[in-house]
Amino acid sequence: MDLKTELLKSIWYAFTSLDVEKCGKVSKSQLKVLSHNLYTVLNIPHDPEALEQHFKDDDNGPVSNHGYMPYLDKYILDKVKKEMFDKEKFDDLCWMMTMKKNFKGIPKKALLSERDCFKLFCLFNLLSEDRYPLVMIPEEVEYLLKKISTAMSREWDGKPLEDLIFQDDSVREQGMSVWTFLDHIIAGQLLKVTSAEAFSLALDEVYLEMYHNVLKRGYMWKKGHVRRNWTERWFVLKPSSMAYYTSEDMKDKKGEIQLEKDCIIEAVADREGKRCVFFVKTPNKTYEMSASDQRQKVEWTQAIQTAVRLLNEGKSSLHHELKLKRRVQREHSQQERSRSARSSCSSQSDDLNIQETEKLEKEKDRQDLEIENIIQHARELETRRREAEEEERKKQREVQMELERQLKEAEMLRDSMQVEMQQRAKEAEQQKKRIEELELTQRQLEAALNMEIQTRLEEERARQELERVLQAEDEKKKQFQVLQEQQRVLQNFNQMLEDSDDRAEDDAPSALHSASQELQHLRASRQRSHQHLEEVQKKLRNASQHVRHWNVQLNRLMTPITPGERSEHRLSKNTCPRKEGALASNEFISKLKIRVDQNSQIAENKTLEERMEAADLSDGSDESLETSNAQTTNDHEVEG
Repeated sequence: MDLKTELLKSIWYAFTSLDVEKCGKVSKSQLKVLSHNLYTVLNIPHDPEALEQHFKDDDNGPVSNHGYMPYLDKYILDKVKKEMFDKEKFDDLCWMMTMKKNFKGIPKKALLSERDCFKLFCLFNLLSEDRYPLVMIPEEVEYLLKKISTAMSREWDGKPLEDLIFQDDSVREQGMSVWTFLDHIIAGQLLKVTSAEAFSLALDEVYLEMYHNVLKRGYMWKKGHVRRNWTERWFVLKPSSMAYYTSEDMKDKKGEIQLEKDCIIEAVADREGKRCVFFVKTPNKTYEMSASDQRQKVEWTQAIQTAVRLLNEGKSSLHHELKLKRRVQREHSQQERSRSARSSCSSQSDDLNIQETEKLEKEKDRQDLEIENIIQHARELETRRREAEEEERKKQREVQMELERQLKEAEMLRDSMQVEMQQRAKEAEQQKKRIEELELTQRQLEAALNMEIQTRLEEERARQELERVLQAEDEKKKQFQVLQEQQRVLQNFNQMLEDSDDRAEDDAPSALHSASQELQHLRASRQRSHQHLEEVQKKLRNASQHVRHWNVQLNRLMTPITPGERSEHRLSKNTCPRKEGALASNEFISKLKIRVDQNSQIAENKTLEERMEAADLSDGSDESLETSNAQTTNDHEVEG
């Protein structure tokens, strides 16, 4: 089938979709739109005046299909080249124009998509008969359904098709239109579809093989021409070329091997650590490739040889060739059946015709079986390849999950380290603050100690002053007692001394009076010294209390901060446990000093208090004596 015949099939659908009245004619305005779309999709320079010039004699009436064909041949089809346009986009344009009028649509619960219907439309045109209206005979329908079933790895069930042919004689005699074919497929009357995904994958595989003429596809290793390293590529073999991509999604095309009639495929021994190696030698380059196993190597070499054979025979598609063979076989079988029916006079000729017919049918079945076996084998290999890829993807997912787990653990470790660093920074800040508090406490303790020392010195001076006053007071008391004794003696001998010298009598009372005044002055000094001593002692007690307070604060701050729980645990094991109320060594010494100082101070205070009590008692007696002496002196003055 040439390119022009292929294009005319799709254009026929587009033309008939514009025939709204079904009279076989289309208005020129609609043909202008159709022609413009064909110019665009076929990448042909647009000539808008060509249609007007071609139909200038008939400006008002519509144009029939036969009337449009000369214009179509001259201005469009004769200018088309296969490399200029995308055949799939062209068919998609015709499909979009015709489906709006003729296609009933897809029910909501149907397992087929609109894209699947478009692929079936393209395959129908490929296998349809070369006559209009386009139909596909039951044998070709059976061939297409068998290929789809094989791609789905299901056994072909021909009973639904047989029932349909038995019920509808027009299908057996005239064939099936594309719309009837699609309706039966969607309704499940020709092929039972249980999984939309499985059917879509199988249809896509058959579509690539038949519509895009893909003889084989799959992964192989290819050796580079510049870097000379082996790289895995996804290869797609067609009758004229062998393209290779980075992966099977075919988004990144790395290159293409143009096959020619004199290409040679040469199998070589394993080399450079690669097995199943073979060469593809073209007039310009030699390509070195490695298949995954020996079976793949054989399949690839046979497929490439088939492509070279098609080039030598001038054929562009393997399935076009197979379609022609099936058509020839059907015609031959029909002729044989008609001939055998007409020649019923001779049993021998009948036997020969029957044998020949059976032989032809066996040959046909054998060829069909070989083709199906090859396709089935390719499907199995493709299934195994997909399973291997799925296993590889599973391993990659596991590796990715493991890496994500390790990354998560690393992030958790990093977070914990950050928390630990923050904790240590906080502890260092606390330690710095504690050291500052310790230094401040030490200064406060030193100041308190200096104050205590100054207070103790001041207390010592006050004690010495008090002792000096007490000693002076004791001496004065002794003098005063002596004078009192002399006064008593004078009183006892008052009568005897009345005639004595008046000067002697005047000197004794005056001396006693002066001694009494000095004694009173010393008592006042003693009272002031005692008050001063009490104030100094109070100040000393406050200073000692301050020293104890800052000493306790210093001992509290001297508790170790680091290295943490382990060191504290080690210290708790190696030292004696401290019970409640127990003191550390520095605390014990400070408290002992304070206690000794307090005891000595208490003893001194008791001694001073005893002396003060004694002095108070003597003060009482001295006051009584002074009173009596004063009275005696007054008596003497009265008598004088």
